[in-house]
Amino acid sequence: MRLAGEKRGAAIDPPFEVLAPQDHSLPFVFASPHSGRVYPKSFLQASRLDGTAIRRSEDSFVDEIFGAAPALGAPLLKAHFPRAFIDPNREAYELDPAMFDGPLPQFVNSRSPRVVAGLGTIARVVRDGAEIYSRKISFAEAQSRIDAYYKPYHATLRGLIEATHKQFNCAVLIDCHSMPSVGGPLDQDIGAPRPDIVLGDRFGTSCARRLTDMIERALAMQGFAVVRNNPYAGGYSTEHYGRPALGLHALQIEINRALYMDEDRVERSAGIKRVTHAITTLIRAMGEVDWRFLKSPISTSQAAQ
Repeated sequence: MRLAGEKRGAAIDPPFEVLAPQDHSLPFVFASPHSGRVYPKSFLQASRLDGTAIRRSEDSFVDEIFGAAPALGAPLLKAHFPRAFIDPNREAYELDPAMFDGPLPQFVNSRSPRVVAGLGTIARVVRDGAEIYSRKISFAEAQSRIDAYYKPYHATLRGLIEATHKQFNCAVLIDCHSMPSVGGPLDQDIGAPRPDIVLGDRFGTSCARRLTDMIERALAMQGFAVVRNNPYAGGYSTEHYGRPALGLHALQIEINRALYMDEDRVERSAGIKRVTHAITTLIRAMGEVDWRFLKSPISTSQAAQ
């Protein structure tokens, strides 16, 4: 049996939301691609997992933690679709052939490390390695999700970044995530406890080091243990949108879930107040910075002519 395709946009409407600031005063765009929690009925019927198990793939409540961004001068793009349904922090066609009931087109990337781990654009497993589907799906279903969710999400994100760059002559994407408190069976750090926060800048290639330094210090001053690029250096969005030489910067922030939620029950804990306050304080502090150092040398020299 195959998972039946949904009508375009019908399953999750709207698929995502942009919370726009009244005054766009920061050269930042915040995005929460993995906090979506609206599950199409047909998807749940095709899954072998119960509702709680499948939700453990979410970056639960991250959109709430970064929710002050619009009031402080920057847009927040948040997905309503869940990452187990389709993951926008992947290439458009990172697909595992073992999931499908027929051959895939030649342009599909079926050999990336993320596909091998079962965590492609259409995930085969949840984070603990449990298989999602009780039956194979069709490529037409994957294409339907890519057309209805993935492509519009990235078109919107790209538009926000371009508008920000046009206004400020620079733009910073903060890709907002959370991580399990302990490395899982699909991770390189299996069984290892994680730090409080991981900043991923693709080892200094996606974001100005000065900006990463500033954010690391601001979070450390609030009592968090912060590391860079280990175990997460940034995913597709960080790599794709981060072009510091052009004044385009991208930084991934991963927050340890044990700080703010019950990971097994997928419920908020009392710690969410502290984490939300810390992120709000960080964003507010960003409003006091002179951001001229983020502009590209090319655009700055052209403006001076």
